[in-house]
Amino acid sequence: MYSHDYLFNFTKSVFMKMGHSEEHSESIAAVFIAAELRGHPSHGMIRIREYYELWKAGRLNVTPVVRIVHESPGTAVVDGDNGAGMLAAEKSMKTAIEKARTAGTGWVATRNSNHFGIAGYYAMMALEEDMAGICLTNANPLVAPTFSVSRMMGTNPIAVAVPALHQPPFVADFATTPIARGKLAVAEKKGEKVAFGFVQDKTGRPSDDPTILKAGGSMLTLGGDRLHGSHKGYCLSAIVDIFSALFSGAGFGPFVPPSVAYLPVPEGRTGEGTGHFFGAVRIDAFRPAAEFKAAMDEWIETFRSSKPAEGQERVLIPGDPERETEKRLRKEGITLVPAIRKDLLSIAGELDIAFGN
Repeated sequence: MYSHDYLFNFTKSVFMKMGHSEEHSESIAAVFIAAELRGHPSHGMIRIREYYELWKAGRLNVTPVVRIVHESPGTAVVDGDNGAGMLAAEKSMKTAIEKARTAGTGWVATRNSNHFGIAGYYAMMALEEDMAGICLTNANPLVAPTFSVSRMMGTNPIAVAVPALHQPPFVADFATTPIARGKLAVAEKKGEKVAFGFVQDKTGRPSDDPTILKAGGSMLTLGGDRLHGSHKGYCLSAIVDIFSALFSGAGFGPFVPPSVAYLPVPEGRTGEGTGHFFGAVRIDAFRPAAEFKAAMDEWIETFRSSKPAEGQERVLIPGDPERETEKRLRKEGITLVPAIRKDLLSIAGELDIAFGN
């Protein structure tokens, strides 16, 4: 069991040893720990190994100059200079918020970036400004479109955060696949199988093997198969890819550079790096903020009061599980899967950093 402060300081030390500045290392570590605290270890400490391997392979810029390369009063394009995705994402969302202050809404497309952790982290940045936040990103091409076995898209998450008055904010953060890639990695570390409908083998047969991607298999879009609406998941993923890549000039679909070193960078690719898309919407650009947030309270309370199905205790609002998990883990500490702890011990040894058992 580890405190979140301990894991934050360890993560910060790892990225500083890799050559990042202290400020950049703190920004990166904050996102890893937010993922752990919010109950998404698939995007937490397990990902340090991936960044470390990318760095060793020379595929990660540890001294990026993140900058705006194009803008209008309400929009901008940010170039991440092939640095850790957290750095480009933080700059982009702050820019969207700043644009929204004057224009009512702000929209930022980001290119030449990398994996950035949990999308909800950036959408939630808007909440303190009485704004709604939106975050999209494309990702490793490991997902097959409906009726295909070709790995053409990523898990391509969508996150939306909306403030309320007295109720906790509405925070939806979800992949456009039935399972996040990181959760496959966690299942592999635990030696567990996954449910059918998440992945398929290289011929398109259903599989429950979380390692199937290494054998040429692919992930499925949300819905799993056509009968259960995989075509809708395909559409959602495609929308995220287009907004993330084509507005910014990032790589799209199969041309997104993998965030894992064991997969090669696609040859003949178009665009620059991983792409993201951010939005900030000022509430009072539509109606008085207090009035809107009171209406959000009413919306949340109405849905909370809906009758639970048999065997269920209550109806949840998006963001409830993560908020409750964070409250608990801040008190109890964070447990790491033994295989992940072993990975971190190995990295700590190679970088000459202390890491407790």
